[in-house]
Amino acid sequence: MEKKTIFITGASSGLGKVAAKLFQTNGWNVIATMRNPATEKELSQLDNVFLYALDVTDATQVRSTIDEVLNQFDVDVVFNNAGYGMVGGFEAYSDEDIRRQIETNFIGVLRVAQPFITYFRKHQKKGILLTTTSAAGIAANPLASVYSATKFALEGWSEAVNYEVNQFGIRLKTIAPGGMATDYAGRSLAYVESEPYSPLWNKMIAGFEDGSTEVHFSSPEDVAKVVFEAATDNKSQLRYIAGPDAQKIASDREKLGQQEQFQQISRLYF
Repeated sequence: MEKKTIFITGASSGLGKVAAKLFQTNGWNVIATMRNPATEKELSQLDNVFLYALDVTDATQVRSTIDEVLNQFDVDVVFNNAGYGMVGGFEAYSDEDIRRQIETNFIGVLRVAQPFITYFRKHQKKGILLTTTSAAGIAANPLASVYSATKFALEGWSEAVNYEVNQFGIRLKTIAPGGMATDYAGRSLAYVESEPYSPLWNKMIAGFEDGSTEVHFSSPEDVAKVVFEAATDNKSQLRYIAGPDAQKIASDREKLGQQEQFQQISRLYF
């Protein structure tokens, strides 16, 4: 059987890196992209894993890297995973804070997806585009307004484009995890300081630690299994929920509706 190839963004850590290992273990070629591949010491040692420099906020580099990859590989699946979280009271966000969050989490995904859609339509006559969204793209989180907005946007964009490209054998799917036990709260989280909102932030952090917020920190390995399922199950399913907390959020939104879920979340924090 011909070896399949997946193109992954944000593969230097967390879910992207674990997913790269999982696909490699299952016999795939893995194009693992990240901003600084020269510093990656683990994936570089694996057979059939190929590292490329890619910053999703750099339109020129995105185009040149994808062109280089497609000159060497037949890509079957794209996993748009690069992104980061920004938290803090919205009124304290600068224009640059907002622009950087949207540029990375939303525009960066579109920038990578567009040339691959053209490639899938013209050359492969099929293809799968996976995108990491979030449970925060199903029901918004306090102190994560712009982050949540980017994830809602990705869900809507994926649904709309899916209608357009199904006729060409192309499918878009989203992976919506809840909490993940990665370094997300470290290098992948930007905190915007704002004194009036510090008590709420401290209460949320305490809730994560004592379990009162019902956030379940799934392992990246468990979430990566959902990514692999979405890439290989041949289903037309649009959204894949990953983690028990994400499942509860999605269920509550469907069962309770927006207003009741808002009241439920408010009772946790206020």
